[in-house]
Amino acid sequence: MHTKITTPENDRFLRACRSESVDCTPIWLMRQAGRYMPEYRALRDRYTILEMIRTPELAAEVTMQPLRSFDLDAAIIFADILTLLDELGLGLRFIEGEGPVFDQPVRTTGDLKRMEPRPPAESLAYTLDAIHCTLDKLENRIPLIGFSGAPYTLACYAIEGRGSRDFPSAKKVMYTDPELWDQLMGLLADQVGDYLVAQVEAGVHAVQLFDSWAGSLSPQDYTRYVMPYSQRVYAKVRACSDLPFIHFATGSAGILKEIHQAAGTVTGVDWRIRIEEARELIGPDVPVQGNLDPLALLGPEEEIKRQAGAVLDAVKGQAGHIFNLGHGIHKTTDPGKVKTLVDFVHAYSRRET
Repeated sequence: MHTKITTPENDRFLRACRSESVDCTPIWLMRQAGRYMPEYRALRDRYTILEMIRTPELAAEVTMQPLRSFDLDAAIIFADILTLLDELGLGLRFIEGEGPVFDQPVRTTGDLKRMEPRPPAESLAYTLDAIHCTLDKLENRIPLIGFSGAPYTLACYAIEGRGSRDFPSAKKVMYTDPELWDQLMGLLADQVGDYLVAQVEAGVHAVQLFDSWAGSLSPQDYTRYVMPYSQRVYAKVRACSDLPFIHFATGSAGILKEIHQAAGTVTGVDWRIRIEEARELIGPDVPVQGNLDPLALLGPEEEIKRQAGAVLDAVKGQAGHIFNLGHGIHKTTDPGKVKTLVDFVHAYSRRET
């Protein structure tokens, strides 16, 4: 049985996800709510990140902040991929200057047995409540996107206990202890799938699976050790809904075909590959999202327009393109440059239609 959603007044994003015609290219931006905005920093002076995420009214407020400043075609719920691991008992802390750290990493079968899986509708109820609150604030004007980290990226954090350049501990488990790897990835796939289903049931209009660290893998390793678990997530979501499912990984040019094959109805593309080459790899009829270098927003306005125009020119007005950055907005970005980009994408693509 598929969950039905109400079509928002501005449905450009949803139409592009289905490769339908649009009056201009839709745009939303990863990390569009966050540290580059003065309004967000004002809240961060009063609350920790986890307090903001776990307080539905605050999470909804942060989600709405960029929508008051920019003519974006979709909102994305303010949350973090790592709260799912925290709620499994790994003990998440954010350390200034270091980032997220887990006090209870998973490196043995005993560690795995200490994990405490619960239905995400219970363990992550605060994000589901934030979705309800945000939908009330949106008043059906634009779509709301839900998301989760993918099993591989979550497993990397769970095993390493923090971020890493090359994830040696995670890959060691992957290569040397296939039973532990399968158990951990299976548990995470089920949790992620159930979490996305719960977000769909809460009313989001689309979901995105972030596999932030999948680019660290060879195509062979991705296919063998990761793809089955992302497919498991996708199958859970498709069993309850046919809404757009975006699958995104950074540094993924070498495994883009595999990313597309694993999951999703829309494939996210980072800036390390030309978007027309990405479409050749995954198929010209597959909707794509991307792919401006986030740091282009640190340049002058004319350079931003030149680079954004090049992305739009490469797509050549074909249906099925959602404009986005190739990763999240950098924290030092001037909000005025974000407005320049959003307005330019709409205006330029409308002229080209």
